[in-house]
Amino acid sequence: MASQAPVIGAWYQDVTEDQIFEVVAVDENAGAVEIQYLDGDVSELDFDTWQQMLLLSAKPPEDWRAAYELSNEDRSMADDVYIPENLNDPISDLDFDSIYGLDDI
Repeated sequence: MASQAPVIGAWYQDVTEDQIFEVVAVDENAGAVEIQYLDGDVSELDFDTWQQMLLLSAKPPEDWRAAYELSNEDRSMADDVYIPENLNDPISDLDFDSIYGLDDI
């Protein structure tokens, strides 16, 4: 029996079904836990079902992004942050009109 509360982002092994899954959402108002299996399938369980499951904590699988079908290049850059060169330069976004050879500035 699962005596632990579901934690978003945590991986568990369902001993009965011998499947590994990640908790992706918990809706306390609806009393539901949304899980995603390694193959990408998403399922929703109610809290009663969660409590009846025989669960073990599990480590994330080595290739847990396989269900998203990312290429090796996408996988290596998936967490990189893109910062545009002109992010801190608001003047670079202005469109200046030139009338009679004079700029607006």
